[in-house]
Amino acid sequence: MGRSVAENDRYQLVVSIINYRTGDMTIACVQSVLAQLSNIHAHVVVVDNASGDGSADQIAAWIEAQPGGTPVSLLRSPDNSGFSGGHNQAFATFDAELYFVLNSDALLRDGCLDELLRQTLMRPKVGLFAPRLEGEDGEVQVSCFRMSTPVTELIRAAQTGIVTRLFKRHDQPLEMPPSDVDIGWASFAAIAIRREVIDAVGPMDEGFFLYFEDTDYCLSATRAGWSIAYVEDARVVHFRGGSAPVKKLGAARKRLPAYYYASRTRLFYKAYGRSGLLSANLLWHLGRLIAAARVVVGGSYPRMVAKEARDIWTNFRTPLGDRMGGQRK
Repeated sequence: MGRSVAENDRYQLVVSIINYRTGDMTIACVQSVLAQLSNIHAHVVVVDNASGDGSADQIAAWIEAQPGGTPVSLLRSPDNSGFSGGHNQAFATFDAELYFVLNSDALLRDGCLDELLRQTLMRPKVGLFAPRLEGEDGEVQVSCFRMSTPVTELIRAAQTGIVTRLFKRHDQPLEMPPSDVDIGWASFAAIAIRREVIDAVGPMDEGFFLYFEDTDYCLSATRAGWSIAYVEDARVVHFRGGSAPVKKLGAARKRLPAYYYASRTRLFYKAYGRSGLLSANLLWHLGRLIAAARVVVGGSYPRMVAKEARDIWTNFRTPLGDRMGGQRK
């Protein structure tokens, strides 16, 4: 359905969107993309990750109702292949000079794609282009970060100003807009990736079901010599948490899914080896001790999500094992 694509047809741009039970939201996202494609040789790919709720059929019917030649296709994954697996299907099916990975809980502001394409021509040594993410009110969202290190876990667990200031170069969030030289990784809620980067480092690691795959991929790209740029004039509205539950669970301090911690373990192991993974976990526990010490001097004890002290050890013995995190109590 949608446009018929020749096997050897290389697009200037392919936009990859995963649907998982977000039919209305996905269609709205696609519409915001199609509105910007009049002068671009491009294609929009929706990968349904085995939603099983009827949303894939809803999207298919919407595509069929579009005028002939509308550059949009639906790929139905036979199973839920996760974030990496879903987008990898789009990479493998459609050939393009530039891939734009886009969350279904996002809408493009006018001129976003033109600006991203303009930047790719101006900056040939940049491999990944991160647009400005913002809320509906236009308020900028932090979407660029320093690379995760074991010390990052100390900062995250301590939640104490003096620790954050002391180890500032390990504190992940960057001030927006960031300097490109400081960007270790950028959110894949919306990211443009050159074909050459995928050719150099391969597709995204499907051992990550959800979360941390963006950090891992940016690390692979930068180690291969590619840089990451922030493109402030390419604007994307991002409805945070619309396509995944972790942010809502974290805000409520509820236990996070096992796959979240399996991905965390995989990242630290791949980036820093077993000793780095062990260091990250031990520094997290040290951070909690520092947080507890605040009570002694009259401060408050910052809460973490439920059972995190146990869950950070998910897959510790087999860091590249079950991406869903296995059985847990």
